[in-house]
Amino acid sequence: MEWNEITAQRTTTTEIVVSRQAQEVQAAMVIAKKFPRDEVESYNRIMRSCQRRSLAEQSMYEYPRGGTKVTGPSIRLAEAMAQNWGNLDFGIIELEQRSGESQVMAYAWDLESNTRQTKIFSVPHIRSTKNGNIPLTDPRDIYEMVANQGARRLRACILGIIPGDIIDAAVEQCKDTLVKGEKEPLIDRVRKMAKAFEDAYSVTLPMIEKYLGCKSEAFSENDFIRLKNVYKSLRDGMAKREDYFELAAPAESEELKDPFAGKAKKKKQKTAERLEEEPEPGLGGGADAAGRE
Repeated sequence: MEWNEITAQRTTTTEIVVSRQAQEVQAAMVIAKKFPRDEVESYNRIMRSCQRRSLAEQSMYEYPRGGTKVTGPSIRLAEAMAQNWGNLDFGIIELEQRSGESQVMAYAWDLESNTRQTKIFSVPHIRSTKNGNIPLTDPRDIYEMVANQGARRLRACILGIIPGDIIDAAVEQCKDTLVKGEKEPLIDRVRKMAKAFEDAYSVTLPMIEKYLGCKSEAFSENDFIRLKNVYKSLRDGMAKREDYFELAAPAESEELKDPFAGKAKKKKQKTAERLEEEPEPGLGGGADAAGRE
């Protein structure tokens, strides 16, 4: 098959896909106009979803940046809100893949109001490590990289469509779910969490108290939630303990630096004193010996 035939076949296939997608969008918009969302019912569905503990535990993200902590609704909470808000079309589309990178589009479309958020971005097929950048060649690695980068943009698109007061209410409901779902006293949970930090990452309780800005006796439920988010970030490799906690430099004493230095110094002093007390050979040593005999 010649090059022109291949190009013509790709062009025809692309036109068919675009035409079919346009028809699907038009049909979805007609249905959305015919069956508009009930915002009260949509709000109640979102609140009920946020009452599930499994969703509430994954509802927020947290990571350090520039000496401050950045927090916000996670992609899991954004997806749950979009599904329950209704008449929303959202997703990630890989537009093109060539030259070691992918062109990707993330979008969220309110089919009722025709409001749309779109983000087009490039994803290099590279994984950054401490030893430098590693090119990705395995299709699965490339897919996971594109999906990971696309999820962040998709979250921003969804949060740009759903009203802000709905988002704030969902976040508060998730926090309430975490607080009310605990039967164990807070002080016991804090004690167990502190032990988990110390066993897994050598992070002591004073370091945790300095991070949260108060003593462990004054920890609140929100502080405990923050601490759980930090533990998840460390466990998943999203951050290092140095990003959250101030690690004390090990104080080395003179004996720790050289434990045998003192003993060697004392030994040298004794040897020098003994040499000073002993008479040098040929300077009266023979006479004294003869007299003793």
